[in-house]
Amino acid sequence: MVPDIRPGRPVVLVGPMAVGKSAIGQQLAQQLGLPFVDTDAVVVAAHGSIADIFAGRGEHAFREIEARAVAKSIESAKAQPAIISLGGGAVLDTGTQQLLGECTVVYLECDAETVADRIARNTGRPLLQGDAMERWELLFATRRPVYERLADLVIDVRSESVAEIGLQLEARLREHAALKQEVEK
Repeated sequence: MVPDIRPGRPVVLVGPMAVGKSAIGQQLAQQLGLPFVDTDAVVVAAHGSIADIFAGRGEHAFREIEARAVAKSIESAKAQPAIISLGGGAVLDTGTQQLLGECTVVYLECDAETVADRIARNTGRPLLQGDAMERWELLFATRRPVYERLADLVIDVRSESVAEIGLQLEARLREHAALKQEVEK
């Protein structure tokens, strides 16, 4: 039996680039026996690499494609529960922000030190051209208030393994669901 944490409310992971949304989302989905949807992977499967979309069509076109992929993923997960991870900038879209109001949003919190090695190894991120860490820090500074505002839960990912974070997240989601059910009674 698939455990419903909150029926009809998809669990959506948000946070900055390279924080581990995909790895943690896959871990949580495996623990819960649910499908995992990475909206960046959905975009790539339908439209080619994100770097190519940025280069050929620009960031605005990418954000429109991304917003549609997010909306479709959330709508599907309302009927068939899933764990969804969003690209770091997906939360900037106002339509996406509205849809996230119908989800349980988990903000994976970190700092620059946590992601520095991952960013150094991955040079294919279009928004991190030039001084990648400086660009990451600027993007994070502007997006962090949005992540915090949208979040139902905040999980610090600085020090534990993906497996440990997955277990912690599952426990926190169950506590959150129980509290919400008590409030709704």
